[in-house]
Amino acid sequence: MWYFSWILGLSLACAFAILNAMWFELREGAEHDPAKPSGDA
Repeated sequence: MWYFSWILGLSLACAFAILNAMWFELREGAEHDPAKPSGDA
């Protein structure tokens, strides 16, 4: 059952990469738009 842990680890790594990219895009968009508050008080 090594394939189960392999595919689970691969899917978690891909999910982490996608969420990290989404977070990066969100933070970059907030820095370039001064009309919106950034939420960092």
